[in-house]
Amino acid sequence: MRSERVASTQSQLRLAFTGCLALAVAMGIGRFAYTPLLPLMIGEGRLTLAEGGAIASVHFLGYWLGAVAAIWLRPQSLCTLVAALAGIGVVTIAMAMTDAIGWWLILRLLAGVLSAFVLILVGSVIVKELALTDAGHRQGWVFSGVGAGIALVGLAALGIMGVGWSSKSGWALFGVAALLAASIAAAVLARLPRRLALVNGSATQSAARLPHSLVAAYGIAGFGYVIPATYLPVMAREVVPDPLVFGCGWPVFGLAAFLSTLAAARLDKARSTRGIWSAGQLMLAAGLALPAVVPGLAAILFSGLAVGGTFMVITMAGMREAHRLCDGRDAERAVAILTSAFAAGQAVGPGLAGALHDLTGSLSAVLLLTSGAVAISAVLIFPSPKQPETARS
Repeated sequence: MRSERVASTQSQLRLAFTGCLALAVAMGIGRFAYTPLLPLMIGEGRLTLAEGGAIASVHFLGYWLGAVAAIWLRPQSLCTLVAALAGIGVVTIAMAMTDAIGWWLILRLLAGVLSAFVLILVGSVIVKELALTDAGHRQGWVFSGVGAGIALVGLAALGIMGVGWSSKSGWALFGVAALLAASIAAAVLARLPRRLALVNGSATQSAARLPHSLVAAYGIAGFGYVIPATYLPVMAREVVPDPLVFGCGWPVFGLAAFLSTLAAARLDKARSTRGIWSAGQLMLAAGLALPAVVPGLAAILFSGLAVGGTFMVITMAGMREAHRLCDGRDAERAVAILTSAFAAGQAVGPGLAGALHDLTGSLSAVLLLTSGAVAISAVLIFPSPKQPETARS
């Protein structure tokens, strides 16, 4: 009996480690390596801010397309997870092999599609398996991979800038790291003692159980966080041109995301999932507004803490609520629906922010507008008085 418990614990740890590693690659490299490298690419004269915003928007379009495709394909194989991680490595290395913006658009589009598949697979298959084996407390470690990946990529980018390497070197380094992580994930998954338990159900029935208000709030959160997530280092660079100073903003963002998921996993035992989710939206709104109201590096660093410390809490809470509402049936489709809403919101953000920046010379207007929308969306998350139990995870 004891040996069975040990084997089960080892299986859970391997699964949680794989999920953590996969999200570190998908988000830290596939999604956000572009953010700390963007000011470097602009400084090299390879991009303007408006062009950078356009590429970011295309990337988020790819993320949305990947999420929409997953709604119908409903990927459930962890082999697909490993393949997507390897694909992220390939397209990331390819970013270092060309200077053509057209190719960058295609490569970032593909990176978005692959990142969405990784998030949905982790958020449905791995999260579900941990819940089924009474290891829900390990989900915080799974989602902490996002913050860990962002922080490590940010620190690596800081080192790249510090030693005077080019952005091409950064893309190549991150691509090799992604391929190495894919190999590690494949080796760890090969040691799992059994096939993952998958709970199938009616896609239509599950989708109907997701309230439109939750989907809308999740989409607004995507719109809200993406502007500082894309432009935080650029905003800091306008205040302090020293890369060793403005480059600190992104690692702070990632560290906040890493710690916040661990804290939220503990809070979830005493607080409702939706309560945590709503509080995250309000903190996100504050993080958006402060740099617009109080200019300076301190406000930008607080924004990094506030936004970094909430966007993965919002993601984790949304996915947990989707699992609960679907009662374990066809969770991958429910997670894909939420992810597509999040992606749709963030696809609009960078292009709008870049255009307004070129028009006004400041991001303050869009920060304040977005902050208001995110604050209002926090109300949508609470259940109606007739359904108080939906506030609980």
